[in-house]
Amino acid sequence: MMVMSLPLLVPVSVDLPERADSLRAEVRAFLAQERAAGAWYPGVDSWLSGWDERFSKELGRRGWLGMTIPEEWGGHGRGALDRYVVTEELLAAGAPVAAHWIADRQIAPSLMRFGTEEQRQRFLPGIAAGEVYFGIGMSEPDAGSDLASVRTRAGRVEGGWELSGRKVWTSGAHRARAFFALVRTSPHDDADRHAGLSQLIVELDSPGVEIRPVPLLTGARHFNEVVLDRVFVPDSMVLGELGQGWHQVTSELAFERSGPERYLSTYPLLTALIGEVSGSELDAGLRRDLGGLVSRLWTLRRMSLAVAGALESGQAPELAAAVVKDLGTRFENEVIDAARLLVSVPPDPGAEHGYARLLADAVLHAPGFTLRGGTSEILRGIVARGLGLR
Repeated sequence: MMVMSLPLLVPVSVDLPERADSLRAEVRAFLAQERAAGAWYPGVDSWLSGWDERFSKELGRRGWLGMTIPEEWGGHGRGALDRYVVTEELLAAGAPVAAHWIADRQIAPSLMRFGTEEQRQRFLPGIAAGEVYFGIGMSEPDAGSDLASVRTRAGRVEGGWELSGRKVWTSGAHRARAFFALVRTSPHDDADRHAGLSQLIVELDSPGVEIRPVPLLTGARHFNEVVLDRVFVPDSMVLGELGQGWHQVTSELAFERSGPERYLSTYPLLTALIGEVSGSELDAGLRRDLGGLVSRLWTLRRMSLAVAGALESGQAPELAAAVVKDLGTRFENEVIDAARLLVSVPPDPGAEHGYARLLADAVLHAPGFTLRGGTSEILRGIVARGLGLR
């Protein structure tokens, strides 16, 4: 059996271009201005929980959304590494980026790669402007991370498809314009579980769409269940090729799993933690633990940057993205564990903002870390298979 070596699994490390310094300074200045005006407070998991359409539109106005979309489709024709700099700064600041996040992160690249000209012209300019928001319709109540087991079906009707089924963990569906739905357009084949899957673009205000909340422990809402009852989707809203949904989804997951949000969700808590213990006497073991967190953070950053470099060169490194996501999930939880151990401030759900608020939100958001983008068990199975170990 041929076993893939680790260097082939993880792309070659890259460095940010020189222009990144000026771009980073520009973004930091804007964020400082926003904070000084009291427009928002840093949040944990802000790329899912921080929905602020004003903020998204302001980013679009400054050219910081749709950065990799060509100008002909309303974007800015810049590279994945430029986008990386912007997203890294937004996440590190705990800025409210949830409204545009999914559309900018993975819907836009998928439309550019698989969409028709009509679909690109219909959605990409609004994504770049921070005005068109999307969800993802992959997981289902009885399928979870096993996407080959999806039961949502689309049957052929005149002029398009009639869609019935259920999707779950659909972030932002109650506010989004549309989502990409992974569905069966032909019967399940035991010999090839991945055959017969297709992607449809479903407008979420269509007749037959019902969106039910799946509240967080915080009481906040971004997860949803989407029930589809004989929803009509025209032929013009088929994404890519019929029957190629599995190939399209797996290439899309490289964008979903590898970005800096996979290890920066709890970064605002980490910086607040360092501020809390600054000047305190910590024993050698606690100092070592805190230093270990910082070293793992920088290792994850190098890995994530390497994937961004691969994406910029046209590759789709699904295995490396799975590694970043799995290790990032562990790191996010390690930050919470360290915060609870090193600082004796009890989580206060009633606090408006500050360290106690960040810690409380992080604790309550943590159960969802391993769900999004694929459970840790599924990701480790993907990596093992890629290494030839199973």
